[in-house]
Amino acid sequence: MTRGTSDGDRQNADDRRGEDADRRHDDRRDDRRDDGDRRDGDGRLHGETVILTGASRGLGASMARQFVREGANVALSARGEPDLRAVAESVADAPGDTIVVPADVTDEATVAALVEATVDAFGEVTGLVNNAGIGTLSLHDERRTVLETEPADWRRILEVNLTGAFLCVSHAVPELLDAGAGNVINVSSGLGRRAAPGWGPYVASKWGLEGFSRTLSDEIADAGVNVNCLDPGGRVGTRFWDHLPEEERDDVLEPDVMDEAATRLLAQGPDGVTRESHPAAEWERRLDRDGSASDGSA
Repeated sequence: MTRGTSDGDRQNADDRRGEDADRRHDDRRDDRRDDGDRRDGDGRLHGETVILTGASRGLGASMARQFVREGANVALSARGEPDLRAVAESVADAPGDTIVVPADVTDEATVAALVEATVDAFGEVTGLVNNAGIGTLSLHDERRTVLETEPADWRRILEVNLTGAFLCVSHAVPELLDAGAGNVINVSSGLGRRAAPGWGPYVASKWGLEGFSRTLSDEIADAGVNVNCLDPGGRVGTRFWDHLPEEERDDVLEPDVMDEAATRLLAQGPDGVTRESHPAAEWERRLDRDGSASDGSA
């Protein structure tokens, strides 16, 4: 006999799922504290295991150092192993641990190996930061209109910025679901919310990332996993902008501009803010306004 389900039954089931996710989240933190640390100090991300792509330099390297200093175990990934190892060595005495796992986010086999290596090293994954990204200025010395864009460049930019995020989500998020709670941060751009001549494939990739993030959030929110987009809020002093004309270099931001917002997003518990997109400074105000604590409670 098929049993009907009332709205009240569904609400009770949703409440139980949320309580279970909260309990697993708290138990996971307690278990890590019972295990003890090799170093003094917990930090706001103690007990979290984070996969970070594009971690070899710029925004990614800065976030990596911040996460490890806040107690997270971090799988550092990018294509260049020497730069990744330099980042890892720079936080060797921090409370968290690191592993270096070179990977190309457009290559599913290396993405799968990245997730597997993280689980092998730390037992689980509770956070994913999709930071790997390129634009036309990563490939050429000048911007190009849509009609000037080569199909190969179009495909490459979308593969890294959008398909790469999809592949990382496909392999990492099941681990977050198994952990009972977690956070996904997709690093976007202000160009994911508006148009910009000369940036066609990059704009398309970031608009796609924004929609993808909202859809993913809708699909897994009941499981206690938050999905949000974060962007620096302007141009950052990284290699991404190496070819930017000198007259356009005013008000360039420092690579650590997203560190605080990203840390607080990763520290959210199962009932944290989800399905939103803001620049870093607005995220900090948003989380203050919401009352989300930086110790993992929401």
